[in-house]
Amino acid sequence: MQGKPRVSAERNKNTVSSGAVKWSLIGLAALVMLWLIVLPLVSVLYEALKQGFGVYVAAITDPDALSALRLTLLVALITVPLNTLFGVTAAWAITKFRFKGKGLLTTLIDLPFSVSPVIGGLIYVLIYGKRGWFGPWLDDHNIQIVFALPGIVLATLFITFPFVARELIPLMEDQGQQEEEAAVTLGAKGWKVFWHITLPNIKWGLLYGIILCNARAMGEFGAVSVVSGHIRGETNTLPLHVEILYNEYQFSASFAVASLLLLLALVTLVLKAWFTRRHAQ
Repeated sequence: MQGKPRVSAERNKNTVSSGAVKWSLIGLAALVMLWLIVLPLVSVLYEALKQGFGVYVAAITDPDALSALRLTLLVALITVPLNTLFGVTAAWAITKFRFKGKGLLTTLIDLPFSVSPVIGGLIYVLIYGKRGWFGPWLDDHNIQIVFALPGIVLATLFITFPFVARELIPLMEDQGQQEEEAAVTLGAKGWKVFWHITLPNIKWGLLYGIILCNARAMGEFGAVSVVSGHIRGETNTLPLHVEILYNEYQFSASFAVASLLLLLALVTLVLKAWFTRRHAQ
């Protein structure tokens, strides 16, 4: 009889201790989030509207800002579908087939995660620049890669291509091949198996990877900065336009344009949260 109260007291003590640890960790995480994320975002909005709504509207409707916005969206519109196609193809090959070089392919997919974006942009300058490997030939044929849209697209493709593949590979490995093998046994062919079996099983992971890829494509700075040439109204994306305005001491305008990127990021986060919730159901 004396043992039960002692056990109950120890259990209550452990419960109180666990609750204290839990709330301490939650509070610490909230403080870190407030300091590193919330306050900087609030400061961007505050500085953008500091000189009035008229100045804000003038900054985001400036022809150079609109050109940067169009270029940012155009680059994302080109790179995201291409990386989606590559990611699905690579994930399908790695998880469904056995072949020599599989480990090397997986390593190469992760390469942009370990290489500085600036180095990624420099690679294309060394290959396609005027003094690069193919520079003289491109110049003779009046083809411009670097300091033009093709170079920006190539640099963004390099930086963003792991996102879709990296979301799909663990998911497809976890699902296995039983359903595809059963469909093939029943007479289904390759594309039919993909559209009716594989794609429905990976659709939420695929959408999640597309959202991450799109967010990185719109916010990429380092690689694009190297290959763009910073030509106003032509090769400046939104991040580059923000840098130029800030360096010219147009602080309100730079924060106003940065708020456009913030808006795009918030939309991306909302979509990401929605897809995560749907995938968890």
